[in-house]
Amino acid sequence: MNILLTSAGRRSYLVKYFKEALSGRGLVFAANSEMSPALSEADRGVITPLIYSEDYIPFLKEFCRQQDIGLLVSLFDIDLPVLARHKEEFQELGVVMAVSDPETILNCNDKYNMFLKLWKLGIRCPETSISLSDAKLKLMAKSMEYPVMVKPRFGMGSLGISKAFDKTEMKVLYGICQRSIEESYLKYEAASCPKECVLLQSCAEGNEYGLDVVNDLSGRYMTTVVKRKLAMRAGETDEAVTLSPEDPEYGALSELGKAISAGFAHVGIMDVDVILNPENMRPYVIDMNARFGGGYPFSHLAGMDLPRAYVAWAEGKEAEPAWLTPKPHVHGYKDIRIKRREALA
Repeated sequence: MNILLTSAGRRSYLVKYFKEALSGRGLVFAANSEMSPALSEADRGVITPLIYSEDYIPFLKEFCRQQDIGLLVSLFDIDLPVLARHKEEFQELGVVMAVSDPETILNCNDKYNMFLKLWKLGIRCPETSISLSDAKLKLMAKSMEYPVMVKPRFGMGSLGISKAFDKTEMKVLYGICQRSIEESYLKYEAASCPKECVLLQSCAEGNEYGLDVVNDLSGRYMTTVVKRKLAMRAGETDEAVTLSPEDPEYGALSELGKAISAGFAHVGIMDVDVILNPENMRPYVIDMNARFGGGYPFSHLAGMDLPRAYVAWAEGKEAEPAWLTPKPHVHGYKDIRIKRREALA
C-alpha cells in the first residue's frame, strides 16, 4: 500500500511514523503547495496546486491513480473540507480517505458551529458570542465575564488570538483580529461570513489537557488518550504527559472523549483541547480539530501507533490493541532540530 499525506507542512514526524507503519510494504508520499520539511522526509514529495485552486482535486486524483495510492491522510484544517466534498470520487479510485464527512469538518473548523454543536450535545464549552453587541449583552447579564478571549471563527494555532480585560480592549482587539484574518490564510474559510468571522468567548479557568479521541475509519469508537499539557508554543503542545485511569482527571476526560465520538462520529483521530477545573472536575472543550494534532507525538512517544492502525483499517483488518494503548505517565517535550534541505525524490 502507498500512502499520501496532503498538506504535510512541517509534520515530518508523521511522515516518519507512517513510513515505519508500512515497514517497507509501500511508499509514503508527502504533498504540499510549497516546499516544506515533511517533503524531504517522505519517500517522495510533490508540490500541488493551492488548496482552493480548481486544479487541486484533479491533480490529487491523477496523482493517486498514477502512484497507486491506497490511503490518503490530510494534516491541515483548510485541506479537510475540500477533500471531504470529493471523498466518493477518491473512493471510486480505490483510495481510502481518512477524512470525516463535510458536516463534521465544518463543526470543527467553524468554531461557532462547534460551540452550537457541543451545546446541543450537552458538552460544556465556554460561552461564545459572534458579535460585539451580543458579547456586551452577555457581559451585562453576567453570562460572560472578563477576561474575554478574542479569536478567529475559523482559527488554527494561536493566530489572531488575544485576551481582553475590559470593553475598550475588547473592541480594539476585535478589530485587530479581523485584520489578522484578512491578512492570513484564514481569509479563505472566513469569506463565507466576513462580518461574523471573529468570536468572543469566556476564558475558561483551570488546567489544560489534550485528548486524542480515536475512531476507526468507519467512525466506530476505539479509545481516548488523555494528556496533561505542561507547555504550549504558538498554539501547539510543546510538553505533555500521558495519564492513566488512576489519575483523578482521567475519568471525566475519558467519558468526554466517548461523548465526542458519539456526537461527531468522526473518522480517525479527533484532536481535542480541554480546560478542566480542578475544584469541580468539570471539563470545558475549547477547541477541536478533525485530524492529527500537535499533541499526537506525545501519545506516539508513549507507545501508541495510530499510523499502523490506519494502515490496518485501510486494508480491512483490525488494529492490534497495543497500537491504541499508550503507556501512562510518559513525559515528553518537543525539540528544535536543524536539517539540511534535500531535493525532492
